[in-house]
This record gives sequence, C-alpha cells and structure tokens, in this order.
Amino acid sequence: MAEQKRTDPDWQDLRVFLALGRHGSLSAAARALGVNHATVARRLHALERAAGEKLMERRPDGYVLTAKGAQVLSAASDMEAAARGITRGAAGEGPHGLVRINAPPALSQGFLARRLAELVADQPGLDVDLATGIRAVSLERHETDIAIRMSRPEDGDVIAKRLVEVGFGFYAGARWCEGIAAGQEPVFIGFDEADVHVPEAAWLARHFPRRRVAFRAGNHALQAVAAQAGAGVALLPHYIGAVAQGLQPCPLGADPPGREVWMLTRRRDRHDPLIHGVAERVAAFFAREAALFTPGGE
Repeated sequence: MAEQKRTDPDWQDLRVFLALGRHGSLSAAARALGVNHATVARRLHALERAAGEKLMERRPDGYVLTAKGAQVLSAASDMEAAARGITRGAAGEGPHGLVRINAPPALSQGFLARRLAELVADQPGLDVDLATGIRAVSLERHETDIAIRMSRPEDGDVIAKRLVEVGFGFYAGARWCEGIAAGQEPVFIGFDEADVHVPEAAWLARHFPRRRVAFRAGNHALQAVAAQAGAGVALLPHYIGAVAQGLQPCPLGADPPGREVWMLTRRRDRHDPLIHGVAERVAAFFAREAALFTPGGE
C-alpha cells in the first residue's frame, strides 16, 4: 500500500524551519536548537514535502528563502507568537517568552546590557537574547525581533522609532588632557582598519590627517578601556566617555555631529504583546536617561 502523502505541516518541522530562516545555515540553526545539522536538513525536507515546493535555496553563503518560504516563515512566526500568548496566559501576569534584540556592540556593552539584565531580573518569565555582532541581522528573516540601529532605515516593512541622538567628544586620562592643554600633540585611539567606514573614524581622519593612532579597536567600549589605560585620546560617545572611571573631557576643537539611534520592529508584530512590551521598555530606557547621551552626560 502506497504511503499517503502528508499535507499538514508538523510543528517541529516549522520550529526547525524558523531557526534555519533566522540563522541562515544548518550548523547555526542546529546549535540554536541543540540538535545536529542532519536533523535540521531532514525537518526542512519534510516540511517542503508537505508544502509541495521548495522553501529554501542552498547557496554558497547559506540558505535563502524562496517566495513561498517567506510566506511560510511569516505564518510560522505568527504561530510561534500565538504559542507564546498561550504560555503567557498560563504563567500569569508579566511578559513570558523569548525576545531577541540586536544592537551595535558599544551600545550593547555601554548601555543596554545592564538595563536589559535588570528587566529580566524583574520579570522572571522573560528571556532576552542580546546579539551584538557587527553584521546587521534581518528583521524580515526573523533573525531578531527588535533591532537597534545608528541610522534611520530607508525601506522595509518595519516600524522605526527614534530613540535618542548620541553626542561625541574626546576623552582621556588627566595626564593626556593636561599635556594637550600645554601644547602636546595628541595621540589617538581609533577604529581598526576593518571599520574605517564608521562615521567617527572618517571624521577623525579628515580633521586630523597627520594623526598618530597608537591603539585601534573595533568598537567604542574597547577604545574607552584603552583610554583608561593611558594609551591616548579616544573619540567616544558621551554615554561611554562621561561615565568611564578615570576619563575626562579633553577638548580638541570641534566634535563630530551626533548620530541618531533608531529602534526597528516588524510591522506585523505591533500587536504581539511580548515584543511590543519589551520594545516599549527599551524605548523607556533611552527616554529616561536621554541626558546621558548629551555633552557632559548629565
């Protein structure tokens, strides 16, 4: 007797498909789920058989959704959100479930991490995954639920909320600041060669073309550590420089223009109580401490 073709998708297949769509590779999805990559591949093939067509294309840089795959991913995300709602209702009051947030490394280390950890400590049912990779992950691929960006998005079906404008200034230890005030040439701490495109790095190169950069690092939080150790003068966002122990403002003339911080969420998630609730709390962090991002950080 021939095996009857399965037409109803299995939730475990969908769960694996969600992970693969978000992470883009078998190995990354397998790590996220705690299974082996063969299981991920098998679940994908089973879901494609049920759907009757290809949902993903394998390319050298990972798996890419087909048009049908994007539809299935969106539907599966809705199912996941509904499942969270059921669990939330059973668990009682307060947010319950996982929210994934992606933000730049320095903003994560210098501002968000502690405040999000305090939120988790205050809400026992809430789990937060804070990703700080340089690569901007995709909301459309459901790689993250909330994205914090240092520029306004130009397209995409997202809700963009301006959070704050980050101001910048030069910071160093007292010895460097006193020496510069007495006429000593500054030695700088800056971005590494892979990050010369960062606006602050480009501004520094234009305004101090003959500068010596004695220490280079890939984000402002690491640069602040180098400045605390006495390596030179760092151009830092005020929310890092003004609170870093042992650093003080070290004016060198003009400062670069500020940069806006934006929070992005998928438009379709605007009615998801978990994601919407956490997004509102993130916005409140910035609103409550907006002065930290201005000159002086007070």
